[in-house]
Amino acid sequence: MKPRYEQPGHAGGTTFTCYVRRERSNEFAWHYHREYELTLVTEGTGTRYVGTTIEHYEPGDLVLLGPDLPHTYASRDGEESAEAVVTQFRHEFLGTGFFALPQFRTIDSLLNRSTRGLSFSHAPADMRALLTRLPHLAPAAQTVALLDILRHLATDTTPDALTGPGYAPASASVMSERIDTVCRYLQHAHTEPSPISLADVAALAHMSPTSFSRFFSRAMGRTLTDYVNQLRIDTACALLAATDLPVTEVAARSGYRNLSNFNRRFRELKGLRPTQYRKLHD
Repeated sequence: MKPRYEQPGHAGGTTFTCYVRRERSNEFAWHYHREYELTLVTEGTGTRYVGTTIEHYEPGDLVLLGPDLPHTYASRDGEESAEAVVTQFRHEFLGTGFFALPQFRTIDSLLNRSTRGLSFSHAPADMRALLTRLPHLAPAAQTVALLDILRHLATDTTPDALTGPGYAPASASVMSERIDTVCRYLQHAHTEPSPISLADVAALAHMSPTSFSRFFSRAMGRTLTDYVNQLRIDTACALLAATDLPVTEVAARSGYRNLSNFNRRFRELKGLRPTQYRKLHD
């Protein structure tokens, strides 16, 4: 797959980038870059795509992504605003060999683990508040604050890896913009009542169904069916947590025409029934 390659710059007086990203909504834009990226969502909800993983995001979502890890954020339909604090930096932003120093080995270990993406769902409120202030600090204070944030994240024993242990970012030479086209289509089509046709999706990529199936599985680490089911269950989770709609209606709005199939897929991916999931989020 070929996520769009980005090359973030940085403001004068510093060696990394830190800014507040405000948009009316996050549009699907599969991309990667050589920088580490620390993102704190401060407003808006939607779906976070990282490598082979599709998960819901909401305010407070905090992730650290390693270099060359494809990702994007896509807002829920109807969302009118999206905001996040984004910090991007290279491994040598404080000088070559800086994180190899003995006192920074825990941070170096954190950065190494971030190649799979890390989610910090239990990061303390004071750290999130510091991240929110980070773009507004003077360069020297900003640098010290970022280092302190990384130090705290390095001692967090509960981060969740976002991609599987066997996942490795594909090199640019084997990537294709076909995946971006297909994922944009599936993001909107997965809730439609009509089934998603392999032939139609393959046609978007200008490939035969058989060739496309192999291509998609290699690129995304899962079959097209598994990918669509993950999209649908993510949509269902958001509806269960945010609405009082009956489970039958949740299933229908998530793209499932058969309730028993919905319940089976939900248990496979979430390990519990839809009603149990709802109770946990009441």
